[in-house]
Amino acid sequence: MNTTQRREPVTVPPLIAGEHLDRATFHERYEAMPPQTRAELIGGVVHMPSPLSPDHAFTNGPVALWLGLYQRSTKGVRTAINGSEFLDDRAEPQPDVLLLIRPELGGRIRLEQGHFAGGPELVVEIARSSRRIDLGPKYRDYERAGVLEYLVVALDPDEIFWFVRRNDRFERLAPGPDGLYRSEVFPGLWLDPRALFSEDLDGLIATLDLGLTTPEHAGSVARLAQAARRDA
Repeated sequence: MNTTQRREPVTVPPLIAGEHLDRATFHERYEAMPPQTRAELIGGVVHMPSPLSPDHAFTNGPVALWLGLYQRSTKGVRTAINGSEFLDDRAEPQPDVLLLIRPELGGRIRLEQGHFAGGPELVVEIARSSRRIDLGPKYRDYERAGVLEYLVVALDPDEIFWFVRRNDRFERLAPGPDGLYRSEVFPGLWLDPRALFSEDLDGLIATLDLGLTTPEHAGSVARLAQAARRDA
């Protein structure tokens, strides 16, 4: 007589917007949701945003291009788009774009269960309907997790909010007298907000090219190359 008992299949509850969860529980439920589901855990609360607007999508392209061109001229950094990020036990966002230093070269990101984990060097979020969240609870999550720079490209009205970590807190980075923003973490990463918001790709790239000619960028490239030789 076979006495083996059949086990009932384990049913994972679905994600519900507004629910309070820890990150491990959120991730387990997220993995069990249909593939088209979009969800983030922000400040311990489940957010299930609506589909991205055309404005958001049109801005995401130039931002990714800008960072991708910086990567092209700065061996040792990488650009990532829409990857889940294990920040801590209260947060698992999906940043629009990340700019990272490779972990083997001293970067802050590691891979955990096939996802990014830890506070990266630069996070970029494009905010329209999500402005309150990106500048509120998500800002606090990134600050708490040790992100070094946080850039919010806000739409309607068009504004740049660039924050840099100082004394373990975010402070807003001011543009230079010429109106350009200059990253403190990635030397040579210069941004012309007027070119970005007017979709002037030539102007956006020309400003970046100026930053890439600076001695600061050359020094950063040399340091990354030295770290790569040590890792080889």
